[in-house]
Amino acid sequence: MLAVEEALDRLKLIDERKAQLLDLVCFGGLTVEESAAVLHVSSATIGRDLRMARAWLQRELRLSVN
Repeated sequence: MLAVEEALDRLKLIDERKAQLLDLVCFGGLTVEESAAVLHVSSATIGRDLRMARAWLQRELRLSVN
């Protein structure tokens, strides 16, 4: 869990909205539509951002294990 928190802190420095989105979806349980309303962007933008953020997080976690 610490590795996830550290990775999210790094993502905040790169792209705060994507980090906030991961918090909303993964930890807050919000849907794409709910996240779009909170972040004031379209559902399509949330979908793209979520795919990118999840891929980034997976890569960061793989790198932290090695």
